[in-house]
Amino acid sequence: MNLVICEKNIAAKRISFILSDGKYSTQRYGKVNIYTFTHKQDQYTIIGLKGHIINLDYPAGYNQWTKTSLEELITVEPVKKISEKNIASALKTLIQKNPFIIVATDFDREGELIGVEAIELLKEHNQNITNIKRAKFSAITKQDIKHAFDHFIDVDYNLSDAGQARQIIDLVWGAVLTRFISLTTHRLGKNFLSIGRVQSPTLALLVQREKEIQNFTPTPYWQLIAHLTKNQPFQALHKQDKFWEQQQAQNIYNNIKHTTHATITNLTIETHKERPPAPFNTTSFLQSASALGYTASKAMILAEELYMTGAISYPRTDNTVYPPTLNLKNIVKKLQNSPFKKEATQILQNGRPYPTRGSKETTDHPPIHPVGIPPKTGFTTDHQKIYELIVRRFLATQAKDALIETTNATFDISNEPFIADGIKTLEPNWRAIYPYYEHKKKPLPPLKKGETIPITKIQLKKDKTKPPKRYTQGQLIQKMEQLQLGTKSTRHEIISKLYSRKYVTGTTPRPTSTGIAVIEALGDFDVTKPTLTAQLEENMNKIAEGTKTLNHTVQESRKILATVLHTLEQEKETIRSNITNALKEQNKIGACPKCGKDLVIRTSKRGKRFVGCSGYPNCENTYSLPQQGHITTTTKTCKTCKSPIVNIRMKGKKLWQLCLNSDCPAKQKKQQTKDDVKKKKISYLPQLLLQDHIQSFLFQL
Repeated sequence: MNLVICEKNIAAKRISFILSDGKYSTQRYGKVNIYTFTHKQDQYTIIGLKGHIINLDYPAGYNQWTKTSLEELITVEPVKKISEKNIASALKTLIQKNPFIIVATDFDREGELIGVEAIELLKEHNQNITNIKRAKFSAITKQDIKHAFDHFIDVDYNLSDAGQARQIIDLVWGAVLTRFISLTTHRLGKNFLSIGRVQSPTLALLVQREKEIQNFTPTPYWQLIAHLTKNQPFQALHKQDKFWEQQQAQNIYNNIKHTTHATITNLTIETHKERPPAPFNTTSFLQSASALGYTASKAMILAEELYMTGAISYPRTDNTVYPPTLNLKNIVKKLQNSPFKKEATQILQNGRPYPTRGSKETTDHPPIHPVGIPPKTGFTTDHQKIYELIVRRFLATQAKDALIETTNATFDISNEPFIADGIKTLEPNWRAIYPYYEHKKKPLPPLKKGETIPITKIQLKKDKTKPPKRYTQGQLIQKMEQLQLGTKSTRHEIISKLYSRKYVTGTTPRPTSTGIAVIEALGDFDVTKPTLTAQLEENMNKIAEGTKTLNHTVQESRKILATVLHTLEQEKETIRSNITNALKEQNKIGACPKCGKDLVIRTSKRGKRFVGCSGYPNCENTYSLPQQGHITTTTKTCKTCKSPIVNIRMKGKKLWQLCLNSDCPAKQKKQQTKDDVKKKKISYLPQLLLQDHIQSFLFQL
């Protein structure tokens, strides 16, 4: 019997369908589906796991935070615990027949570790198992799966060791640092604070950018803009662009403001080729999905579901170069039977001789690309958008260069030079297929050197410099990749963790006061710097390459952690003070209208949040708060009752402002208006019903 181990049930079912040509049977072992069939005269049994069915944890007794030494926690060996007992029981039943084991999980560190975990569990029940192979594939398609099961390879234990090293290091670092910061600040239970070797440097990036925004001092500048017209309106900007002295700009404006025509003194028209973008790897895919409004986590979930249904290739890859073994032409032909028939036909008839290439080339998986047409059922609008993004990127990489025309014109306006730039697309080619990029500059009308253009207006515009923008999730993942923070498989999960810890908020991640407090308290400690994490990531890469061992890397990471903890312990009082003060500051709502002292967010003995005066018990002024939603303070007060106003953001809803005073006259007036409208509707209802009755009667006549 051939026992095939897949990562998930959906993959097990699809692989069974492919290998059996749809002629498989389904059995139930408890709550677990098992698929059986005959393939090339061999009996196959396929089981799908639920990802990791074995998790690492500390031995019993070490999970009591206040009773365990952090120094000891660094050296304790984690234990493996079965997290999916139903699947483990099914495997135990199947292993009695001493089968040939085939690992068919995703081919990466996590997938290899998941397969090896299942093998180790099986060997606990049958130590004689020796016949083990691996089916390697990058897409769950008929061609890829049948090729993988005709050409088995050996299980890559270096790859699984790299995955296990990450598990151990993340567990130890996360447990030690999180317990340190939570115990130091006396924040336990559901209010605990956390630190992580990847999480904290990532949060530090966001905090640093937020400080740059908050500390940014805008500088005023002035611009002179000429509004011109020839068949269409367009603009020309003074050659100096920004004037930092108002008087200089004002003097020029006074001299030219009544000028009616501009003369073209110089004109340059050039044609350029625009190369299509490189193929998608995980980072560039998430960047593009982010631009469409998807969070990194949501985009990866959608991509993984498309992969499981055989629509796209494996979405976790660093590769940006199509391997020569990938038959691009056949995939394009397949897309002729999809909504992208027009674009696919264009590529087949007039595509580029060779696809574009990116800067990263790996051998694990090809770039993300379509491999089939998604099923019609269970295919949501979000799936459609992500699939379309991937298809269009794939086709664009094989399309011809776009041809554009750039125009640069210099105008004389009363002896002052003005410049206008424009871009015109002559041949869109790949841009017509991949419409997610737009030129910021617009086309200029046909111009000739020496001609005069009518001026409709000369404008002196005042503006100011802008602070840097916050990272989008896609940009943050790109920055994490540059700094070697996490991997292609974990970066989106780190961002999700920052949200779950309430360290960031908003679709474009913005650090909360708590997130800022944690990073500020840690100051310049190594735990907030990317260099330390990058070093550990490099070591794990070497495990996968076979140049370093699991044990050596883990022991080295423990030594580094011991040094970090020693440094933190020496500054414990400073860290406690910094975080305590920062959290107090973030909980301030405003001044109490009764006594003038600070109003702060507090938690009752029942765990309910409310606003109370810091002058208690002398001042007993309190306000109720919504028990859900993220609260941010403002400097505003209610115009009617002078009580503080806070912002409330509920998940999936727009930000709304709340006056804390439930007895505010403005609220009562608003509620009275609603009640009056409601009463009016109720009183008008009998009349409407009568009208409906009369109309119905007339219709019958």
